[in-house]
Amino acid sequence: MYNFDLVRPTSIDEAVKALGEEDAQPLAGGQTLIPTLKQRLAMPTKLVSLTGIADIKGVCKTDDGQLAIGGGTTHGTVAKEAMADFPGLANLAANVGDPAVRNRGTIGGSLANNDPSACYPAAALGTGATIKTNKREIAADDYFQGMFATALEEAEIITEVRFPIPEKSNYQKFEQQASRFALVGVFVAKYADGVRVAVTGASNEGVFRWSEAESALSSNFSAEAIDSLSAPDGSNMISDLHGSGDYRAHIVKVMTKRAVAAAS
Repeated sequence: MYNFDLVRPTSIDEAVKALGEEDAQPLAGGQTLIPTLKQRLAMPTKLVSLTGIADIKGVCKTDDGQLAIGGGTTHGTVAKEAMADFPGLANLAANVGDPAVRNRGTIGGSLANNDPSACYPAAALGTGATIKTNKREIAADDYFQGMFATALEEAEIITEVRFPIPEKSNYQKFEQQASRFALVGVFVAKYADGVRVAVTGASNEGVFRWSEAESALSSNFSAEAIDSLSAPDGSNMISDLHGSGDYRAHIVKVMTKRAVAAAS
């Protein structure tokens, strides 16, 4: 590690002011940032810890029937407190990383980093969630912009994520065993006006919606509705030592069927 200043604001305004200073970087749960610092892949001179801001923590159901989760809420808290209203999301959170990661990592940190194999992006895109920041509200369909790329601007902090609660939902993850990241993860959410299917871990462009599956499932919400579909194009899928693009494309179809079966 190397020397840097650590600031611990207790309000959003204090955090924004600190982040406006030169070479400052936000620190949420630190599950991605700290290893990055250790490897000298990033060397900010100031870290702005968001862990002391009470206003961005917690889980509650809104008057319009959505689930509101503060950006500083840990995965472990989501797993416990979302179970009654949104078990599909709670179960996703309960299987992020290991207990240490779940006790430190936050939903806002995960979405801000937008790792191509992270789980929460699939839930946010799969439900059409709204990402609220200190500046604005961003629809999930506009928020994700590629691997590690989002619509966030400098000194913009995720304060809350609002999830429309589906009638049925499930997340299925084919894990990379060493990291517990998703080699392929699929989130399926059924609403009165249709079905959304979001895939993480597979594409070179990051999390994406599988529109063909959405159309099929909106007409017939059953695992059998996926059988007649061709797997997504493997040429744009990630190919690495864990699996080829065609292999990942095949797993997308398998995980989608499993998610629908479990949701049903």
